[in-house]
Amino acid sequence: MDTLSHALWGKGLFGYRGHGRLALIIGAMPDLASFGALFFIKIVTGTLSYSGTPNLESLKQLEPIPHWVYAMDNITHSFVVSFAVIGVVYLVKPKLVWPLLAWPFHILLDFPFHTQEFFPVQLFWPLTSLSVDGISWSHPAVWYPNVAGIIILFILRYKKILIK
Repeated sequence: MDTLSHALWGKGLFGYRGHGRLALIIGAMPDLASFGALFFIKIVTGTLSYSGTPNLESLKQLEPIPHWVYAMDNITHSFVVSFAVIGVVYLVKPKLVWPLLAWPFHILLDFPFHTQEFFPVQLFWPLTSLSVDGISWSHPAVWYPNVAGIIILFILRYKKILIK
């Protein structure tokens, strides 16, 4: 799933109990911690280049993705890690647990919508490297229902139809 969609799902589902911004950020955090950090580093070092719509082959040819990006992706896309962090937060500040649930929801959305070819989600990393060869989130059969779901969610939130 794209990072903006994750942020919106996080805000729409977990950001209505007084922590909307936190849910928005946590919804996007697993992607921001890896690719967002890489993007920031490339901006700061002046090595960011853009040559049209990227695809897997063009990304591999331009420059290999650093190994730390893969490591961060595994860490931030793991139920084991996310629920461990949420458990610690629960002990310290229980009111923040609700918006933090945007993190495992991000993982749940990514698991079936990442292919083996490009950052497959390893749900239970570091315990296992189990992943599935899903349908790419950019496929129209996934993309359009995702956008429709986000729109419907925010309409229902606006009209206060969903239970709080």
